[in-house]
Amino acid sequence: MSSNDTSLTITSSNENKGLSINNVLCIGYSGRNQEKVKEHIEELAELGVPRPEQTPTLFPMRLSSLNTTGKMEVIGDQTSGEAELVFIYGDKEEDVYVTVGSDHTDRELETVHIGKSKQVCDKPLASKVWPVKDVIDHWDELVLKTEIKVDGQWQSYQNEKVSAIMPYEDIKENLKSRGIELPNSVFFAGTVPLLDGFKFGEAYEMSLEDPVKGDSIILHYEVQEL
Repeated sequence: MSSNDTSLTITSSNENKGLSINNVLCIGYSGRNQEKVKEHIEELAELGVPRPEQTPTLFPMRLSSLNTTGKMEVIGDQTSGEAELVFIYGDKEEDVYVTVGSDHTDRELETVHIGKSKQVCDKPLASKVWPVKDVIDHWDELVLKTEIKVDGQWQSYQNEKVSAIMPYEDIKENLKSRGIELPNSVFFAGTVPLLDGFKFGEAYEMSLEDPVKGDSIILHYEVQEL
């Protein structure tokens, strides 16, 4: 592993595997219905969030942002997370896994610079993964959910099938068409709509659920304001 890599340990089929990661990207505006994405961009623009030059939009993240500890520190009280599909590539393009992570973002800074608003926050993700090949035949049945803890009370925040997000193969081909190397990379690849707008919680519990196989991946993390 070079000085420009970071180590990430994942769990698949009850086996631990160490991966060398040298690239982390967040993919924004990756909704499957791009017309609705454009409408959403205009809604955000009215709130002061700058319009992207291209969709989907790629935001480079620091390697040190990957966080599997279950805790994260933030600056200020205007940050929030969203459940994301996360693709993790090993040494080869076909060595690819999916899990759930959180694109935790500083919403106050987002109105100034979207990239920086993402970069200042860690990116929590679960250690448990599924090989993409094991779920690709029923991909659109997978479900992303989020429960958020606000003022000591848990409430539903997100609950929708991943069919709201661009299909895996489309995301993959889009990345390759833009010259992005897939091996040894982590991609936060998109989220599903919020049930009731942004909320700022002290803890999050996110899940990627497979109703066909009766399995799920859980990500839980707590937020500490500095």
